[in-house]
Amino acid sequence: MSQTQAPLASQDAEALLARVQASFVRQGLMQQLGARLVRVEPGLCEVALPYSDRVTQQQGGFHGGAMGALADIAGGYAGLTVLPAGMEVTTVEYKVNFLAAFRDGELRATGRVLKGGKRIIVTMAEVRHVAADGKVSDCAVMQQTLVPVAQTY
Repeated sequence: MSQTQAPLASQDAEALLARVQASFVRQGLMQQLGARLVRVEPGLCEVALPYSDRVTQQQGGFHGGAMGALADIAGGYAGLTVLPAGMEVTTVEYKVNFLAAFRDGELRATGRVLKGGKRIIVTMAEVRHVAADGKVSDCAVMQQTLVPVAQTY
């Protein structure tokens, strides 16, 4: 949050979380993979993905496609938080760098808005692996371009 931005009232924070949650539960892929929302704030969204056989590649580690999808979702919902009600976002492009491979534990993707606008929104996401013992390691980074679109549901 920038120094000039006032903190959200608890009622506004609850409404923002409810709005993102209502959209998130409509994400069939995230539901299939077992992802969950962890944190939602203006310009920020954190999503977790537990290790399971649904998210692995042939050597047993988290699949790059699962990491990319998680980063895309975290960045996309961070972008949604800066738009008015009745709007959604769609991803125009993203670029991801995979830094390391992991298995077990869970992935945590934190998306942040770098530049919010009426026509495009630029976000970034950091994906970290959280091991069972609590050790946190960098896994991937992503930069993304979103376009605001009207909500259709």
